[in-house]
Amino acid sequence: MRKRVVVTGLGCVSPVGNNVKDTWQALLAGRSGAAPITAFDASAHKTRFASEVKGFDPVALFGTRDARKMDRFTQFASAAALEAIAHSGLTIDETNRDRVGILIGSGIGGIITLIEQYEVMKQRGPDRVSPFLIPMMISDGAAGNIAIRVGARGPNMSVATACASGTNALGEAAEMIRRGAADVMIAGASEAAISSIAMAGMNVMTALSTRNDDPQKASRPFDKDRDGFVMGEGAGILILESLEYAQARGANILCEFTGYGTTDDAHHISAPAEDGAGAANSMRLAMKDAGLGLEEIDYINAHGTSTYLNDKSETSAIKSVFGQQAYKIPVSSTKSMTGHLLGASGALEAVFCSMAIMENILPPTINYTTPDPVCDLDYVPNQPRKAEPGNIMSNSFGFGGHNATLILSRFTK
Repeated sequence: MRKRVVVTGLGCVSPVGNNVKDTWQALLAGRSGAAPITAFDASAHKTRFASEVKGFDPVALFGTRDARKMDRFTQFASAAALEAIAHSGLTIDETNRDRVGILIGSGIGGIITLIEQYEVMKQRGPDRVSPFLIPMMISDGAAGNIAIRVGARGPNMSVATACASGTNALGEAAEMIRRGAADVMIAGASEAAISSIAMAGMNVMTALSTRNDDPQKASRPFDKDRDGFVMGEGAGILILESLEYAQARGANILCEFTGYGTTDDAHHISAPAEDGAGAANSMRLAMKDAGLGLEEIDYINAHGTSTYLNDKSETSAIKSVFGQQAYKIPVSSTKSMTGHLLGASGALEAVFCSMAIMENILPPTINYTTPDPVCDLDYVPNQPRKAEPGNIMSNSFGFGGHNATLILSRFTK
């Protein structure tokens, strides 16, 4: 029999709060993190706003010496991991450090450091490039840095599946615990890609909203007037443990990780399959993994990017899986408030799903004003909703056709 996996700690850095408490309160208040870009001069760009993390002070958290050796995405991941570990009450020492692993996803990694150091090389020559460039740039930098900081010597790696990275990271971390490779996994994802080149690339793909006159209403998943996603940044980290290990140390169990499914569309490098077939298969696999029927899913945290193709495709996929039951399941997109954190989105949304179970309330889809006939489900419009979800599904889909779905459930002994 495979091991049961439970969630014992949560941590995050987001565009609407630099910890779980502040972020969750912002979601329930329906507050958007979108605003004009401050990280660089965006005046020449079609999209001049994003959902940036605000007031984050890495020097205060890590000291000047350590902070300057970490890319922004690693700083976010480290801060969220420390919060999650503290929340879980987990002590990592010689008695367990070889059984504590880390799996941190990132779709892009240290792109800000790469851009900065490329400019240094152009202006001052190759010998002036930082010796920390490579470890700061590579996508496994977050997992490696966290291991050094907390002393965890178990399995350690990164996963990159574009915007599905966070959900895949959590799913693969849970699988490691299930098969006995670790007792504890510090798992999630981080992203810090709000840069001139990334915004330019997304704009020429027509992926981003261009509502420069009203950024806070730009992310409008499933709304008829949606025109693209809002770039976000941040991190979400969960502490996953085998049930036996968590109970033996007297941990407070927040919820249970019960289901995981992952597939690929094999259709197009950036566009989802119109009928959502790959996404639908991912959802079916997650329910099979959790041993749940159609009527046992109480809420879906959608990928819900606010792009025309994704929202239409995801709605089709949900209806394909659930049939008429789809109309009875609340579905919301928290990207309407946080923006799209790319590789980190699924991990941050798993934090939200955990909070929804703990707090008995569903976060809304804000900016939902004009229903779209092709998106006709219950999207929890504009206001949070009291509920007692027993099983929550969370979807993440990424360029390359990657699909990942997880299910978190109310813990029962």
